[in-house]
Amino acid sequence: MTTRDITLIALFAALTAVMAIFPPVTLPLLPVPITAQSLGVMLAGGVLGAKRGGLAILLLLVLVAMGLPLLSGGRGGLSVFFGPTSGFLLGWLVAAFAIGWMTEKFWDGLSFVSATLICVTGGIVVMYAIGIPGISLVAGVPLSKAFMGSVAFIPGDIVKALISAAVMVTVKKSYPIIGQTHGAA
Repeated sequence: MTTRDITLIALFAALTAVMAIFPPVTLPLLPVPITAQSLGVMLAGGVLGAKRGGLAILLLLVLVAMGLPLLSGGRGGLSVFFGPTSGFLLGWLVAAFAIGWMTEKFWDGLSFVSATLICVTGGIVVMYAIGIPGISLVAGVPLSKAFMGSVAFIPGDIVKALISAAVMVTVKKSYPIIGQTHGAA
């Protein structure tokens, strides 16, 4: 791990934390707010790759666990890992890694369409596959109700996937962070 790697990891952890500034939108059905932070998760994996993207989100989660109010709404501390959003917080880590892994795997042919599919798969499918059971378990609601309540988040997450894909393709063309280490690690 180089100084450059550590800097990029810290930068994307900070970028994801800063996205908490955007006010959260809470839906009446579920206690999980719509935030911009999942955009940071998609960007971390898509720009940094699996290892560095996953480590960026892990760093953010460690800082949150230490009590820093880096989540949307100024939340932080260990209690957030035992609340309804806990599954999504774990999902962030897995999603960043999955997006990074898929981006590395398809790096040579990465286009806006493939980057969008990567972000939808990792940033929506993977994240929801972990987050929805977390809501069900912690909030004590049936899985079907947790799923139906989460459907309202999908349009916003698709917009975030499109933004992330555009950034990923632009970074690949102008400053290919993944391409510099792809196959070397």
